[in-house]
Amino acid sequence: MVAAASGAVRGSGLVPEPVFEVGAVTDEFSPDSLNRALDAMAGLGMTFAELRVVNGRNIIDHTDREVDDVRAAVEAHGMRVLSIASPVLKCTLPDAPPVAPHIQQDMFSASFGFDDQPQLARRAFDIAERSGARVVRVFSYWRTVDPEACFERVASALRDLAEQAEKRDLVVGIENEHACNIATGAETARLLSAVDAPALQVIWDPANALVAGETPYPDGYRRLPISRIVHVHAKDCTVRDHKPEFGPLGEMAVDWRGQIAALARDGYKGTISLETHWKGPGGDKFQGSLICGRNLQDLIRHARV
Repeated sequence: MVAAASGAVRGSGLVPEPVFEVGAVTDEFSPDSLNRALDAMAGLGMTFAELRVVNGRNIIDHTDREVDDVRAAVEAHGMRVLSIASPVLKCTLPDAPPVAPHIQQDMFSASFGFDDQPQLARRAFDIAERSGARVVRVFSYWRTVDPEACFERVASALRDLAEQAEKRDLVVGIENEHACNIATGAETARLLSAVDAPALQVIWDPANALVAGETPYPDGYRRLPISRIVHVHAKDCTVRDHKPEFGPLGEMAVDWRGQIAALARDGYKGTISLETHWKGPGGDKFQGSLICGRNLQDLIRHARV
């Protein structure tokens, strides 16, 4: 894995040019054609893929043979599968406060309820092993009007998932998701403190923290232990009335220059993955992802601490 040089001390400012491996969630380029997505990603110099919606269906719904074919296609493009972007714990928590009314419940071609979660998690772990992925992304239930009331149950569920993952030599990556109960850097840091399990790590998404009302960098980021950030999602937006307006990476409200420089300065050894979300110029999301992919590479290439 390519990363910033070892030996950096958080906050020291003494590191070389930041270098990170870059990849993407494939359906941000094309949800219907994996090969079209992989062709574009390879052309941008990306080295890994995250699997969410593949050839029109959520990766969770693919058969073992189909997962084998997906892995072969990724590897034929000179890449590897890094993460299964699963919908685990992206559901309503029963006997909890009501879901916040502003929440947009995006499921990305998946539909699973609370009772489905044990089987869903097992399948996500199976697919990770079969595809060669190390990370299984998970969430923290749809955000309620009182996330604090859900905290202990969220922590318990993630502790159980981390125990399962550790037995398989996998990592559970909790994504701070603005539509879920763990949305900000501060909330994520509290969760990590409560669940001190090596197999539970963070997929840090600064844009999601911004939508949740936090200044992601530097405020949210500085609360996170760098050793437990396994992966970073890159997208950009502005926010009005809890609603994000996505746009070109590095040109909206997230301080991506500062964030990438801080990751390098702090000795981050993980990866950065494009998760465009922008509909693109004239509604052409494929072109939007190409633009954001180029911007991400440029941000990394020119970052300074």
